[in-house]
Amino acid sequence: MASSSKFAWIAIAMFFALFSLKHCQAYHLTPNYYDYTCPQALSTIRTVIRDAIAKERRMAASLIRLHFHDCFVQGCDGSVLLKDTPWFTGEQTALQNNNSIRGMEIIDAAKRAVEAVCPGVISCADILSLAARDSSEYVNGPTWTVKLGRRDSTTASRDLAEADLPIAFENLDVLIGKFAKKGLNAKEMVVLSGAHTIGQAQCVTFKNRIYNETNIDPGFAIHRRRGCPSDNAGNGNLAPLEPVTPNTLDNKYYKNLMRKRGLLHSDQVLFNGGKTDGIVAGYSRDSSSFYVDFAAAMVKMGDINSLTDSSGQIRKICSAIN
Repeated sequence: MASSSKFAWIAIAMFFALFSLKHCQAYHLTPNYYDYTCPQALSTIRTVIRDAIAKERRMAASLIRLHFHDCFVQGCDGSVLLKDTPWFTGEQTALQNNNSIRGMEIIDAAKRAVEAVCPGVISCADILSLAARDSSEYVNGPTWTVKLGRRDSTTASRDLAEADLPIAFENLDVLIGKFAKKGLNAKEMVVLSGAHTIGQAQCVTFKNRIYNETNIDPGFAIHRRRGCPSDNAGNGNLAPLEPVTPNTLDNKYYKNLMRKRGLLHSDQVLFNGGKTDGIVAGYSRDSSSFYVDFAAAMVKMGDINSLTDSSGQIRKICSAIN
């Protein structure tokens, strides 16, 4: 009798364990998270993003970068969108963001659009993730299935942003370490850096490279100096990160690195006699592998420390906590 009772309790315990596991799994990120609560969400956001890029092609690069800068600080939680409060200094004035991150107003517009059809349902963090995918697709890059169900953070940190975000002047081992801290390996770092095949950079971020570095094509350096004087007068002047097809997400970035035409120091170190040279060479030859690996790495990056279940909140306005 005692033995039967013992087995009955074991069976009950196993039932509740399985129930709890199933219950927890319901809160994992999943592509169909909004299928019933807001079936119009993805198409509504997609329309806003595509309209914005149609007006300014550069916005695709800005939105992909915005998602990246969000995920690398506290995880993919929308913290990059928060303005400063009396309780914390946000991430927008961090060295890597100040006067350079763009597209917050587009995320705000997408948020207003989905709030009009499904109030209080869609997180700003998920909008960032969808915007990055829709941006890549619009500029002829790869697409991927976005996992959804993130919630928004109630805090942000300039200090964490300055510690965790890559900097244009950093060397290869430092960059590999920063990506490893987020669970991304060297190959994933190289393929995500391929987002620099679109977009522009400010003169201040590449001035030292075009005037002082030796692992640079001389003609390329001379050409870039025309729009980036050695004094501080033109620090805000822009140049395309990849000048051949600056509005198309393709593998030209890697071809440029092999010709010593990487605009940023942090770009060229990926192909400079180091451990990632072979990865760069591979992507320069095979655009299909770049597309496949870029999409997979974006999905993996989107998983970094995402808030789910009862953590965080669904912000009504992306720039402020509720």
